[in-house]
Amino acid sequence: MDLQLNNKYALVCGSTAGIGKATAIALAQEGTIVTLIARNEDKLKAVLSELPQHRAHDYIVADFSNPEALKDKVNNYIKNHHGFHILVNNTGGPKGGPVFEAELSEFESAFTQHLKCNHVLAQAVVPFMKSEEFGRIINVISTSVKQPLDGLGVSNTIRGAVANWSKTLANELGPFGITVNNVLPGATGTDRLSEIIKNKSVKTGKTETEAADAMKSIVPAKRFAKPEELADAITFLASERASYINGINLPVDGGRTKSL
Repeated sequence: MDLQLNNKYALVCGSTAGIGKATAIALAQEGTIVTLIARNEDKLKAVLSELPQHRAHDYIVADFSNPEALKDKVNNYIKNHHGFHILVNNTGGPKGGPVFEAELSEFESAFTQHLKCNHVLAQAVVPFMKSEEFGRIINVISTSVKQPLDGLGVSNTIRGAVANWSKTLANELGPFGITVNNVLPGATGTDRLSEIIKNKSVKTGKTETEAADAMKSIVPAKRFAKPEELADAITFLASERASYINGINLPVDGGRTKSL
């Protein structure tokens, strides 16, 4: 299937590892010109070297704890380089723990890094998308927007806010040829999953292998996802072929989520 992504411009957040890195590679393999964005320049350079070298891929160094600085950097980049047809919002999740025990600062930090930064990036890229009559905004969030996950109280709360922001934005931008969708990863082989497994091991007294096996046992597929499997779903939603898919939550979780 020709995804018609050749020479489209994409901005991929959190692209130095995990789902973000896999997505940057997948988009580049489809002919997209990718701009990576994350806070660690050395890691950005390393990922950049893995992308096909016959295209002018690039990166932006930015810290998502400061939305105003992020906004300035991306707007300056667009002014001096080019706009973006595709935005992949992807940021590491908040630390785990019961919601009742969470400090206010945890909510504030997560809200800033996820919803505020998603919003300033959308505002930065949408004018170009409108001029091109083509735009794809894809938010990597969590299956918790369908079924809250135990022990991830702050994440459950903020992910839900992002999902509703996204649906509202999809309604507003649909007339301009711009779609806004959410991809909901299940347990995926990333550093974030390793952290969750370690926490479960400590709380339950099980080994990390036993904790991981217990998590796999509740997934119909009986395994964790590979980051590349999430990247494939994101790449499809970014394509011309997904032009009539808008405002949805797409679980990529091996069937774990029990709700439809």
